[in-house]
Amino acid sequence: MKAIRAHSFGGPEVLRLDDVADPIPGPGEIVFEMRAAGVNPADTYMRNGTYAVVPALPYIPGGDAAGIVSAIGPGTTRFALGDPVFTGTALTFDMTGCYAEKVKRKATEVLPMPPQVGFAQAAAFGVSYTTAHYALFARGGAQAGETVFIHGASGSVGTAAIQLAKRAGLTVIGSAGTAKGLSLVLAEGADAAVNHAEPGYLQEVGRLTQGQGPSLILEMLANVNLAADMDVAAKYGRIVIIGNRGDIVITPRVAMMKELDIRGIALWNATAAQMGPTVADILAGVAAGELRPVIGREMPLASAAEAHMAVLRPGAHGKIVLVA
Repeated sequence: MKAIRAHSFGGPEVLRLDDVADPIPGPGEIVFEMRAAGVNPADTYMRNGTYAVVPALPYIPGGDAAGIVSAIGPGTTRFALGDPVFTGTALTFDMTGCYAEKVKRKATEVLPMPPQVGFAQAAAFGVSYTTAHYALFARGGAQAGETVFIHGASGSVGTAAIQLAKRAGLTVIGSAGTAKGLSLVLAEGADAAVNHAEPGYLQEVGRLTQGQGPSLILEMLANVNLAADMDVAAKYGRIVIIGNRGDIVITPRVAMMKELDIRGIALWNATAAQMGPTVADILAGVAAGELRPVIGREMPLASAAEAHMAVLRPGAHGKIVLVA
């Protein structure tokens, strides 16, 4: 089969399309033919060798994928050949193996694909929706009636967070940096959208909250925005850091005077006991038609290096997936 492998750590150029042996399922395992694999910023950090999880080289990146069951190991009765299934980091806590024409997983780490979605959309459940859910509720303590500001809402996690927050009865303000992004934020259900490429946009967030500020902020780029988030947040507010790519200088007195909670998340810190109900709730929302993964771009498997550059650029407008 064809698979993308990193033979060393470094930039996108270390990713190569290789011919490798087909995976063979052992007891309790299945293999599925990949139809879509999710591309996440964490994949690029792992490729650089700077992530908390450092795989042995060479390795196949990717923890999220959907496809068709093509082989079943001994003693495995949960699935049949031809079943559409998906897997994801939240199900396996394995961030490797999915940038390939065939993917092997334990049968317990795979779920039937909801009939309401396609393969590309199912590849968004493993990181984007679980991250947004974990940030909003487990870490953010989101409650119906509160206002959440999603700072960077047009990407895959951001659009998932909009849908999840509206489903839970929150008022949502989202930011984006382009007209297309702002339109997407509103189309996904946000009550208001602000342009973070324009000076003074946080003043609009203040106006939209009657000068009180949002009770909860989800932050996708803390090294740029954290100090501003602290300024605009409501007294006793919570800021959940989902993404960060460097250092920032903040004034702790702002947090003191407002008694702010600044919380970080990393999905792999969640336990299986937390992720089981989280994934179940997400799938219930999909079945009810309340959650609809947004796909920004589909790219061929051979374009993994380009996808790794694209996922870090502003304006992703939903999930980027590799297709085979």
